[in-house]
Amino acid sequence: MKKDIEFPNVEGVKVAIARKINDLNEVEWDVYLINRLSVDLANVFVNSRGYGHNPDGTEIKTSQLRHFYKDVPAKGIIKVEIITPDVFHLNNEYWVSYFIGNQLFDKKFVFVPESIREENLIRIKQLELEGILHE
Repeated sequence: MKKDIEFPNVEGVKVAIARKINDLNEVEWDVYLINRLSVDLANVFVNSRGYGHNPDGTEIKTSQLRHFYKDVPAKGIIKVEIITPDVFHLNNEYWVSYFIGNQLFDKKFVFVPESIREENLIRIKQLELEGILHE
């Protein structure tokens, strides 16, 4: 049955981890879902989790968080969650599923360990912030 479901290539939907200065003048990191398409996304699920190893080699997994958005408008941006630098040494996975019309789209975005670093930051035009954009 699952083999009969067609999953077309995901294009135009991105996940970004970006930093900003909050009201307390501290750096705060947030995860964003960016819809660059000119159509709305419906019934959007974002599942997030972290996994990997501590410096001593022990396995570590974070809690899995699930987010649901009825709609993400065309050219819209949704702040998914806050992320702390404490988990930057892990794989940070965001599994995004959504519908356009009756077609299901599905993609995993994985920020690999230590990819969220100063030297990898770029200016993300849609957010007007610096961060890491996963395409």
